[in-house]
Amino acid sequence: MELVSWKLVFKKGWDKHFEKLDNSTQQRILKKFEQMKQLLQARGLKASRAVVEEAGQYRIAFYQNEEKQQKEIHFVGNHKQYERWYSEK
Repeated sequence: MELVSWKLVFKKGWDKHFEKLDNSTQQRILKKFEQMKQLLQARGLKASRAVVEEAGQYRIAFYQNEEKQQKEIHFVGNHKQYERWYSEK
């Protein structure tokens, strides 16, 4: 059985909060991005197509395109920032 690698696409503004994180936290999130290239079971948001991955106390919100095997990263930040981002959508 061959595992298909997913392509990650980063949407404009995804790194608004990421840039302000310390280096070790950024490295943890970058490691999670590598894991996201494989098919993972992430949780979906109610009333939205967005899917969320967790990296410690941080959230990665993305949209998954099954046909293109692509994940579009829209947001990375802590839980409070994530709730604010989600309420604006």
